[in-house]
Amino acid sequence: MTDFVEKRDVTTDQPGQLARRGHPEAWHDQWTDLNHFLMVYKFGLAEINTKITILAEELTHRGSGNPIEHVSPRLKSPASITAKAHRLNCPLHFDDLRSRIRDIAGIRIVCSFVSDVYTVANMLTRQPDVNLVVTKDYIAKPKPNGYRSLHLIVEIPVFMSDRVVAVPVEVQLRTVAMDFWASLEHKIYYKHDPDVVPPRLRDELTAAAEDAARLDVRMERLHREIHGPRR
Repeated sequence: MTDFVEKRDVTTDQPGQLARRGHPEAWHDQWTDLNHFLMVYKFGLAEINTKITILAEELTHRGSGNPIEHVSPRLKSPASITAKAHRLNCPLHFDDLRSRIRDIAGIRIVCSFVSDVYTVANMLTRQPDVNLVVTKDYIAKPKPNGYRSLHLIVEIPVFMSDRVVAVPVEVQLRTVAMDFWASLEHKIYYKHDPDVVPPRLRDELTAAAEDAARLDVRMERLHREIHGPRR
């Protein structure tokens, strides 16, 4: 496979830079290789997204209530892939990236209530062509900073013209309250080292995550008292 470094690090070059440096063929070859590498992840993401859309529409049609509030797919940028590879001391070769970075394709599913998170996860992973590889339950065991979410790594088959590729996709499932906290916590820490933030402020953010968790419990209880448990 192509080495990102030996020819040039195409994960950080902007389109056209190599051509302006007098290497139009190298630029074309590397961007072609990179696009081919990312293409199967794009297709895997589309497969998962379709499955989630079908589940949401089916549940709505059955009248049992759609537990999914919204869905956000994302494909890591070349720069983001490179940064993670450096953190993992992973060589910038396609084979190494494929085997060691499992969240190049990712999708976030925001659900109404905590029980919905596990219901949707179960519906998705019990499908015969979805292979559950890793589960990290940060709802049952939140991170020290208060972060809560259910993370799954699944493999989904993508049928190409000449082969079938098992594509890993990271699926994050969380409630509206968890997503609200995580989004704002990211903005608060954006471009800042969490270690230089005063402990008092870090403690406040953790307390805010606990407040959000209590709100989840209260809102689900109210929903059940009014509507009964989801069928």
